[in-house]
Order: sequence, then C-alpha cells, then structure tokens
Amino acid sequence: MACRISELVIDCADAERLAAFWSEVLGYVELGREDDGSIEIGPPGTGFGGPLPTLVLSPSSAPRTGKLRLHIDVSATDRDQDAELERLLALGARTVDVGQTGDEDWHVLADPEGNEFCLLHRRIPPV
Repeated sequence: MACRISELVIDCADAERLAAFWSEVLGYVELGREDDGSIEIGPPGTGFGGPLPTLVLSPSSAPRTGKLRLHIDVSATDRDQDAELERLLALGARTVDVGQTGDEDWHVLADPEGNEFCLLHRRIPPV
C-alpha cells in the first residue's frame, strides 16, 4: 500500500460545535488545537497515524455553495441501524432529502452545519 487516509479536514463555521458532534458520533476525543482555531479529533489512545483517520475541524467564514463533493459514510458498531439513527438524531443530526427513492437501505443525514453524511445499514466491528 502506498498511502492511506490519515485525516479529513472539514471547513466549518463553528469548530467547537462540530468537534463535539463528531466526537460523540465516532467515539473520538480531542487531540489538539491550532492557533487558527482548528480542532483535531481522533480515536482515543491512538490519535494521528493510527488505524483510523482523524478529523480536523477548521474554522472558515467562506459560505458553502452547492452540494458537497465528498461526504462521510458511517456504520454502527454496537447496535442496529434504527437504534443508531435514533442516537444520531438525538446528537443533533437531521434527515436530509437529496433525491432518495425511499428504497435505500441507508439514511442520508446532515451534521449541525448541514454537511451531509450517510448512515449505512450494515453493522461493522469496532477497530
């Protein structure tokens, strides 16, 4: 293997809010902060360079225009999809219609700033 994804950077209006949201969704912890207000979160005990990518929430005042060109897919590790959907909605996610037919086995959601992500049907083991 030549490369693997080590971190994903998400521009956002409120790094604190999104760091808290995604930490709860993924079971991540805060790893560090930069002078520009960026917050890096990642798996507890491993952090950057571990088996899972970290997320960097980077403050930006630039407005989002149009559809995201990349989105995150998540899968539950310790409960079924319905229970995980309920948990994500309670954390502040909301359902989003991006043209689904209703026959999909995944749910399209948005984080508190409107960034779309999908909750997939299949459960996967934790890392």
